[in-house]
Amino acid sequence: MQVYLNVHKKYEAIQKQLFYMIPEKWDRVYLYACVVDHFQDLQTGEMFFYYFPKSIVRKNPINVYEVPSKFNIDEKAYLKLAENLYDEIKELRKECIKMGEKPWSNVTIFVENLKFNVEYHYDDLRYSQYTSMDRHLIWRHQYLHIPLSSYSKKERNMIEEYLRQNQHTDKPMIYSEGIYKKPVSNITEFRKIEETYETPKQPVGVDAHIDPKNKSKTKKNKPVGVDAHIDLKNKNETKKNKPVGVEDYIDLETRNKDESEPQTVKSQILTIQ
Repeated sequence: MQVYLNVHKKYEAIQKQLFYMIPEKWDRVYLYACVVDHFQDLQTGEMFFYYFPKSIVRKNPINVYEVPSKFNIDEKAYLKLAENLYDEIKELRKECIKMGEKPWSNVTIFVENLKFNVEYHYDDLRYSQYTSMDRHLIWRHQYLHIPLSSYSKKERNMIEEYLRQNQHTDKPMIYSEGIYKKPVSNITEFRKIEETYETPKQPVGVDAHIDPKNKSKTKKNKPVGVDAHIDLKNKNETKKNKPVGVEDYIDLETRNKDESEPQTVKSQILTIQ
């Protein structure tokens, strides 16, 4: 019973970290992660996820590794968040093994229609004929529904060959539950808090001499930055403003950007070795 509760806690931790990393309103999220076991306890793996911005007009999915440049977020700190998310997924794998389950090789996590879903796969990735980039392209076609016409001829042939080989394989095991509904602020919300704590410096000079009674008091609060919120358990650093909840699809005031990138753009993958 305790092991099952630990697995459920990992589901919650993954959701909170995932939701925190999305800086705007979103409609659905799709994540891929794999863990490959080698000799002498060596592990390699990779992770990437995409989200669809919430919009009346259909928009292209946003790759997690495009977020820092699109929203002016410190890339080093954001990649650390991605590594923490991948670590949570590896911990989930360990808890599944403790339950007596066969070690899975890769998972697809998708959040849509207020449901959190985990799809477990047991492929032998260590001896697979498909490269990491091949799997990425195949996954994009299967889960993001990127049309084959968006790929090169060589990529189309590879994807079609994979689909032919796996058309009779058993369906993967899927776990499903309601999404985590407690309020979760995201990375953009904390950036707003950081800006509110910034106070202009008082110029020093003859003209700067003012009546001490009217002298404005500077805040003693330490600025809150991205690095201060990698640990999602520390929620007490926000102001009294009501944090935005997942049930509102992370309802933040963010920039409206025209997503006009072509579907053929290849995205970065977090690779762990």
